[in-house]
Amino acid sequence: MLAPIFILLLLGMVAYGIYFGASHSVQQIAADAARTAIAGLNQTERQTLVTNFITHDVAGYPFVDPKKLTVDAKDSAVDGSQFIVSVSYDARNLPIWNLFRTLPLPAKTIQRQSTIQVGGI
Repeated sequence: MLAPIFILLLLGMVAYGIYFGASHSVQQIAADAARTAIAGLNQTERQTLVTNFITHDVAGYPFVDPKKLTVDAKDSAVDGSQFIVSVSYDARNLPIWNLFRTLPLPAKTIQRQSTIQVGGI
C-alpha cells in the first residue's frame, strides 16, 4: 500500500535533483566563464575568451547539453568596470516534465548570470 507513494516520492526526488543539478551547473558555467573573461583587456577579448570557454570546456558539466546553451557576455551598461556573463539553458528535455505534468513546475529555461570587476581596483 505504501509502495506507490514511496516510488512517487523517489521519482520526484530524482527528477527535481536532476533539475537542481542542471541549474547549479548553469550557474557554475556563468561563474567560470566570467572568471575566464577577466584575462581580457577589452570587451572584445573578454567575449572571445567566454566563447572559447563555452565551446571547449562546457561538455564536462553534469546535466547540461552545450548545444542548448545561450550566452551573452558584455560590459555592464550601468557600470563600465563590470563585465556580465548571462547564460540561458533550454531545459525542456530534462525528465522532470515527463513525470509531473499536473504539478506546478519550475521554468523550462534556466537563466543565470555572473558579474566580475575588470580593470583592477
